[in-house]
Amino acid sequence: MEKDLKLRDIDFKKFIEVLDMCKGDVFLETSDGDSLNLKSKLSQMVGIANILKGASVAEATLRCTNPEDETLLFRFNLYGEMPKK
Repeated sequence: MEKDLKLRDIDFKKFIEVLDMCKGDVFLETSDGDSLNLKSKLSQMVGIANILKGASVAEATLRCTNPEDETLLFRFNLYGEMPKK
């Protein structure tokens, strides 16, 4: 079952590193109704550009197809923890 995760104040460099560790698809859903697969490097750039506002991050929603990825991203979002490789 897919669940949604709201992002707030993230370090984009670390966020991309965590995305690269994900096993399934991770979608960024924008308020405009766009859905970008963040496993694609091009989509990562477009997605990050869409959620940047100056130096801060606007609210965005992530949807994961793999429950392990959801846990990984949740811990990163909540605690800023980088998973051990």
